[in-house]
Amino acid sequence: MLIQPTLDALNRLKLTGMALALSEQLTNPAAQQLAFEERIALLLEREVIHRENSRMGRLWKACQPKERQAVLEDIDYRGRGGLDRAQLASLASCEWIRQSQNLLIHGACGAGKTYLACALAHQACRAGLSAWYVRAPRLFEELSLCHADGTFRKRLAAIAKIQLLVIDDFAISPIGPRERNDLLELLDDRVGSRASILASQLPIEHWHEYLNDPTLADAIMDRLIHCSHKIHLHGKESMRERASKKAGKG
Repeated sequence: MLIQPTLDALNRLKLTGMALALSEQLTNPAAQQLAFEERIALLLEREVIHRENSRMGRLWKACQPKERQAVLEDIDYRGRGGLDRAQLASLASCEWIRQSQNLLIHGACGAGKTYLACALAHQACRAGLSAWYVRAPRLFEELSLCHADGTFRKRLAAIAKIQLLVIDDFAISPIGPRERNDLLELLDDRVGSRASILASQLPIEHWHEYLNDPTLADAIMDRLIHCSHKIHLHGKESMRERASKKAGKG
């Protein structure tokens, strides 16, 4: 039996996982002793896994995370207050994303806000959900350019489709009238339909004052606080300091 035409046909049909599994079966004497139905089942299982991994890879690449290696399993709880294992286990289910809830993260510089936010975005991609990471200054810069070239509404519509939006470094720089309005428009598109993470060095209770416009601040905070989870990270040693010491010992 000529197997190469079969492999070529599987690849043409984009059944890459099945093609790889069939090639492996041909070099595995134990696999060749299995019944036909068992071998077909293994080929199909491999195709499903291959497609799930490919989809996850595409979603993670599109997320553009700052911490590409961030995963919840690698989070270090030692010496770090504010991390509740039960809460993170609940967040890891991604049910809060499916229910269009928000997560607000506060902590000092180096406390691990970015890593945690990226790890949760990674978990979303694992679950087949789309995510996008962006720092607040770059988000507002991009939206400003969209105003200039007339693509603002189109870009807002695209962001509104993303199931998890991660805005890092929120409130790290002064905010102006246009940025406030853009933030309200962006959040208004997402309330009740999509989830967001906002991470900031500024305590959440000061966000209203930071927004510096009572009317818009009320509207923005209402959309953020509604159905939201909160994490306050604190600890004596920053994550960067700990990583530096660990590298030094290595």
